[in-house]
Amino acid sequence: MSPTLPITAVSASKAMREEQEKKGNNRMTPRGAIVALSYMAFAVLLVMFNKAALSSYEFPCANVITVMQMILSTVVLYVLRKLNLIKFSDDSADGKTAVKHFVPVRLLRQISPLSIAYLFYMVAGMASIRGVNVPMYTTLRRTTVFFTIIMEFLLVGQKHSNPIIASVAIIVLGAFVAGSRDLSFELEGYSTVLLSNITTAIYLATIARLGKTTGLNSFGLMWCNGLICGPILILWTLLSGELNMAINFESLHVLGFQVVTALSCIIAFCLNYTIFLNTTLNSALTQTMCGNLKDLGTVFFGWICFGGLPFDWLNVFGQFLGFLGSGMYAYCTLKGK
Repeated sequence: MSPTLPITAVSASKAMREEQEKKGNNRMTPRGAIVALSYMAFAVLLVMFNKAALSSYEFPCANVITVMQMILSTVVLYVLRKLNLIKFSDDSADGKTAVKHFVPVRLLRQISPLSIAYLFYMVAGMASIRGVNVPMYTTLRRTTVFFTIIMEFLLVGQKHSNPIIASVAIIVLGAFVAGSRDLSFELEGYSTVLLSNITTAIYLATIARLGKTTGLNSFGLMWCNGLICGPILILWTLLSGELNMAINFESLHVLGFQVVTALSCIIAFCLNYTIFLNTTLNSALTQTMCGNLKDLGTVFFGWICFGGLPFDWLNVFGQFLGFLGSGMYAYCTLKGK
């Protein structure tokens, strides 16, 4: 009996597994499904509380809320890490260096592309909704799944099966059907939304890539992102005058506004954690799909809390196609197809 046969069999089996992973044939685990659902729940809640702060109380400084959310996140992570309640890295050989003394400078430099992508993602996201009406904004934003597939392939080498590609095509088709009654072309507005889609795709694909190569877990990625982006955002609010506007805001001492803002910061921490965890545990495309699915909850609760939108059957049919495509993707992922 040749002693090389078992080794050959193991090598072949390993090669088959690597080939399957390369093709993106990854089945969603029960933990992955729970994380995806948690992200959608936190995303809907955050939209409601941000909407209450910015619209109901007419707070004019969205960037200040973002800074507050990032400061709270960084402080909470520091305290939890100092008490050894969490770690910033996995228990792998690559992550042992980061466990002892928070995150070393070399890893901060390695994470800097993620922070740069996050800043572009934020700036483009803020600007994208200004130049386009709501129906077309929703339509164009849902095409992010297309850009995410491209960025996953370019940055991570991720490939997807035909059923996954078909589900994405249905989502994109549904997006354009939903907004087809309002196709007023505005070059600057369209370009800004598409730029926002690209930066979102790059941001999520970068999370997936660095989560696998740095040894850092979701807490570690959040910590690095806060250390790099926090000072830049604080400087931005100072130079733009938003911080001064926030200090002089007339409802700053109203209890209701304080409660809404505090809950917004807490939920933002939970949301950012589930974004990092969902993207690294599942994939950047799964994160984008969850973003599409949570729109149903956002529309429903937004209609209840802040008033309804004009009813249109074509828009409803387009929304249905979008959720059908997202459902197909979820089924294919759960079944590993």
